[in-house]
Amino acid sequence: MNNKRFTDKVILVTGAGRGLGQAYALAFAREGAKVVGVDLSEQTETAAQARKGGGEYISLTANLGQGTQKDAAAVVASVLEKAGRIDGVVNNAGIIRRAPAVDYSEGDWNDVLRLNLSTPFFLSQAAARWWMTGGREKSPAGARLKIVNIASMLSFQGGIFVPSYAASKHGIAGITKALANEWAKERINVNAIAPGYVATENTRPLREDAKRSQAVLERIPEGRWANPEDIAGGCLFLASSDADYLNGTILNIDGGWLAR
Repeated sequence: MNNKRFTDKVILVTGAGRGLGQAYALAFAREGAKVVGVDLSEQTETAAQARKGGGEYISLTANLGQGTQKDAAAVVASVLEKAGRIDGVVNNAGIIRRAPAVDYSEGDWNDVLRLNLSTPFFLSQAAARWWMTGGREKSPAGARLKIVNIASMLSFQGGIFVPSYAASKHGIAGITKALANEWAKERINVNAIAPGYVATENTRPLREDAKRSQAVLERIPEGRWANPEDIAGGCLFLASSDADYLNGTILNIDGGWLAR
C-alpha cells in the first residue's frame, strides 16, 4: 500500500537549487510527487538527492528575476509540456538586499520586488488560468490546485535595513488573501507559510553578526535558528488534501518568534 501523500501529483517549486526551496522540493519528492524545480541553473544536487530517495525530479532553468507575465507563463507552459499537469505551485524563489533605507538604491528595490512579489503573482495567475481553462477537467475528480506562497516574519514586521524585502513579503501576504478570495470557488487553495529565522544563505550576514544573531536567538522561544527541514512540513500540509478548507491562511513557522 502506498501511503505517500503526493503520489501522482506534479509540484512546481521555484528556487529549488538550495536552501528552503531545496528542502521543499526534497520533501515533496519523498512523499511521492513528481517535482519540477525551477532555478537559474541546473539543480544537480537537488535532483540527485531526490532520485537517491526514489523520487522523480525534473529540472528547469529559467530566470524569473524580471518578474514578467511572459516569463511566468513560459515556465508554466514548460511544466505542462514536461509533466502534463500541475497540482501544486510553491512560490519560493526570492532575494534580499540589505542597506539603510536612506541609501537604498532603485536597482535593489526593483530587483527584490520583481522576483519576490511580481513573479509569484504571475506564476499563480498562469497556473490558475490553465486550471480554469481545461486543467481542472484533466485532473482527477475532486482535485484541487494548491498554491503555497512563501511569506516571512517580515510580512508582519518591518525589519532593519531590508525595506524592499519587507514590502515584498507584506505584499505576498496581501496577494495570498486576495487570490484566495477570488479562486476558492474554483477549487484553488491559496495559502502561505511564514518561516521564522532559518539558517540559509539569505540569513548568513545576520548569523555572522554576533550581536544581531544573539538578539535573534534571545527572542526565539525554541532558542535556535531553524533548519530548512523544520519549515518543509508546513509547506507539505498546505499543499495536501488535509488543507482543502484553508484559504488565505498565513501559517507562521517561527519557533515562537511572533508569540514573544
